Amino acid sequence: MRFNVGTPDRIARIVIGAALVLLPFLSGLAVFANPLWFGASVVIGAVLIVTAVVRFCPAYAILGLSTCKVS
Repeated sequence: MRFNVGTPDRIARIVIGAALVLLPFLSGLAVFANPLWFGASVVIGAVLIVTAVVRFCPAYAILGLSTCKVS
């Protein structure tokens, strides 16, 4: 598996992913009372964090994109 997620992209994914995972639990926003929005936020956040940790994004692979510097 080739890496296709670069360092700035990884940092953004971790920050946004953590926010999406924590927001339903800590914000108290009414929108997260709906189980669909609650679950979607947690799942999308978790996917962003996992893709940042493993440095591989399947969507980037399908589209032929990469944010890694060529070595």
